[in-house]
Amino acid sequence: VQLQASGGGLVQAGDSLRLSCVASGRAARSYSMGWFRQPPGKEREFVAVIDYRAGNTYYADSVKGRFTMSRDNAKHTVYLQMNRLEPEDAAVYYCAASPFPINSGRDYYSRRLYDYWGQGTQVTVSS
Repeated sequence: VQLQASGGGLVQAGDSLRLSCVASGRAARSYSMGWFRQPPGKEREFVAVIDYRAGNTYYADSVKGRFTMSRDNAKHTVYLQMNRLEPEDAAVYYCAASPFPINSGRDYYSRRLYDYWGQGTQVTVSS
């Protein structure tokens, strides 16, 4: 599975951005997809995930209510709509693919669950 993320950019606090991640390769449609981010000098952290079957979504507390993840199975694409961006949201955003179904009992926030990673897209938020 190959992942291509795009949509990052420079915005002001309060603005919105939509990230996209296109998955290609065998069985791409059978993978749950997640977004992680890595702020400068910090560890990569979980942002959101969507289950490949039921479409359930889960979010980090820091983005809940501001970010929305969705998928278009026909296009093998997932999106991360980011609203009311804050300077703390500035990071390189990565999409990732997991072969596991996602539910509340799964450790979906762990990088170990994801087998494939995209190249990252930079999001910069000015205050």
